[in-house]
Amino acid sequence: MTGPAPRRPALTRRTAIAAGAATLAMPAVLRAEPAAIKIGLLHPVTGPLAFSGNQCRTGGTMAIAEINAAGGIKSMGGAKLEAVLGDTQLRPEIAAGLVDQMSGSVAGFTGCFASGLVLAATQAAAKYNLPFCVDSGIADNITTRGLTNTFRLFPAATPVVEDAVLCLSEINKSAGSPARSAILVHENSEFGTGTAKVLAEKLPGVGIKVLDNIAHPTPTRDFSNIVLRIQEAKPDLVIMTNYLNEYILLARTLVQQRVKLVALFSVLGGGFGSKFATEQPQISDNIMDFNNWINPKSKAGQDFRKKLAAAKVLLTFEVPFGYLAVKLMADAIEHAGSTDRKKVIDALANSTFYPDIMPYGPTHFVNGQNQGAHAVGLQIQKGAVKVVWPGAFAEAHAIYPRPKA
Repeated sequence: MTGPAPRRPALTRRTAIAAGAATLAMPAVLRAEPAAIKIGLLHPVTGPLAFSGNQCRTGGTMAIAEINAAGGIKSMGGAKLEAVLGDTQLRPEIAAGLVDQMSGSVAGFTGCFASGLVLAATQAAAKYNLPFCVDSGIADNITTRGLTNTFRLFPAATPVVEDAVLCLSEINKSAGSPARSAILVHENSEFGTGTAKVLAEKLPGVGIKVLDNIAHPTPTRDFSNIVLRIQEAKPDLVIMTNYLNEYILLARTLVQQRVKLVALFSVLGGGFGSKFATEQPQISDNIMDFNNWINPKSKAGQDFRKKLAAAKVLLTFEVPFGYLAVKLMADAIEHAGSTDRKKVIDALANSTFYPDIMPYGPTHFVNGQNQGAHAVGLQIQKGAVKVVWPGAFAEAHAIYPRPKA
């Protein structure tokens, strides 16, 4: 026989109200999620630079997906990142205008692939004290204008060119110095002109005379006259600095016209990479470039290659650029524990983010420029991009001089 049922406490008006309030509050707590953190991704995804701009964007959106899948920004309760996409085309005024439009809703920006676009966008972002992580844009003055909001993980033009000249000098000397003259061919904006200027200053110091310095616009549809000019001058080297379409067209014209060269070399060649290597092997084989690339000696670098292959994303230098710029921004927000602009900028300035998929050292920013980043010497060999310099990262020996056709 069971005893009487326990007596339930009387439900007073006060306890009824409290119980109702608790019942209403609990689902709200369970449903609450931190607001998304919006990041502006600005790139030229239409027009002459569309391929490169889309590659940068792909890298950036991949990084956002990874961060969100791993739990978002943990110091902010798992807040997810959200990409706000903008097409800068090839017009600096559009890049600046997009910054103005997004300034009230985003926590920061990455972009913009081309130096002229980056200069305009970072200047506009500085008006709002919005952090900006440059994912490509090589001009020195991007980080020498005193803008405290602008950070570039990748090396600037002058150190890249200095390293490129050292690379070329060592490879040339090891082959008995067959190259003693060069012609520079470059696109005529800040990117190409600035790079060619430093090359012209540095090459004579390693015994290579600059015979000519030829600028061309973007786009350029025909290089026949420039190649005739090169044939008449008979240089040992042609050194190119230009964007994707012009890079490939100039290389094709030089090879098809059977211009005799010790080497066809480029610095930050916009068309150099896996796409060129696989799609045009007869043109691209043995062309050399000095550029940023995946570290072939690191597990992180190899894992990143596999990740791109699984996603059917073609490896070009732009993809890790876009990917790491977003990772850097997210790392700063994580350390700041906030999207407060000053706090994020301070976190970037003191960043110890380590981009181990690249052949870089630890991050150390001075006036917004990472001091730990260096590009590497590359060569297309039998349809694949190989690191050939420096020795610490080389996976193949340089084929130099270029075999005769």
